[in-house]
Amino acid sequence: MQISAAERAPRQAGSDPRKRRRAATICLPLAVVAIGIAALGVGRYSIGVVDVTRILLGQVLPLDPSWSQAQEAAVLRVRLPRVLLSMLIGAGLAVCGVVLQAVFGNPIVSSQIIGVSSGASFGGALAIVLGLGSAALVLGAFGFGLVALVAVFLTSRTRGPAPPLTIVLSGIVVGAFFSALVSLLTYLADPYGELQSIVFWLLGSLATATYGKVAIAAVPVLLGGALICALRWRINLLSLGDDDAATLGVRPARLRWTLLVAVAAIVAGAVAVSGVIGWVGLVVPHLARLWVGPDHRLLIPVSIGLGAAYLTVIDTVTRNLGAAEIPLGVLTALVGAPVFLVLLQRNRKRMWSE
Repeated sequence: MQISAAERAPRQAGSDPRKRRRAATICLPLAVVAIGIAALGVGRYSIGVVDVTRILLGQVLPLDPSWSQAQEAAVLRVRLPRVLLSMLIGAGLAVCGVVLQAVFGNPIVSSQIIGVSSGASFGGALAIVLGLGSAALVLGAFGFGLVALVAVFLTSRTRGPAPPLTIVLSGIVVGAFFSALVSLLTYLADPYGELQSIVFWLLGSLATATYGKVAIAAVPVLLGGALICALRWRINLLSLGDDDAATLGVRPARLRWTLLVAVAAIVAGAVAVSGVIGWVGLVVPHLARLWVGPDHRLLIPVSIGLGAAYLTVIDTVTRNLGAAEIPLGVLTALVGAPVFLVLLQRNRKRMWSE
């Protein structure tokens, strides 16, 4: 049965990439800002959107204060660092998912697949067991995340360029090794002291967000994200295959490892300040791909915005859902797994065939 031209026109108009690009570039930034302002006002001590906006503008403009000192403290000292950190980590994990799925040509690849999350988890857990303080926890998570990447590089080296499957298998092995070390530390930790801290940190949380942690996460996330954005048009060439990409002037092996280093820096920086937060790098790229298609020149910026908004919403729910705060990593899994299954069943062809 053939479809008439009149019936095809609405579909073509609805899938016009120019309209989707316009909607993504205009609506998404406004939505991210709106979600951030709303998150600053939501809590057990509720603050109106107008007051939140005036408090923020009052830091740069000479506005007469119509808000109380308690409201200003709640917004600027308690909630703003947490919202900024959730946006940074959400954007970073989302862009990591996009890059890894493109590099390996596999729609179910995430940051855990290359072992960086497991390495960073071990570094943070080791600092907790040794009682070295928060600074050592951040440095340990970041350092062992990079150690995991180097281990993947060394174990996947061949005489020629390392194929993606070899890198994936090396990442699984390295991740399993560091996961075993984390289990060992969990077993050796004091059940009435360090064990509780390790378990809570591994589940992922932004409850201890501060401006210092925002600065720590911002360095690797922004630098790695800027590098990925600068190379996003080259990522499209990887989908053509190594031979065609090399013909067009791209060195696939070098580009692949450059992207993996950027991903490792982002993931290690995120894990260092928030613990392990899963499913963001798996669900958000698929949502973005359904919206704007597979072109990474637009897909990566859209994933960044969606990731920031997604994790901010989830974190706002975690701190207001009950009397005791639910770990962020638990809720992202509870929400992400069903959403991913629905997307997979309804749009498995569209996600990668456009």
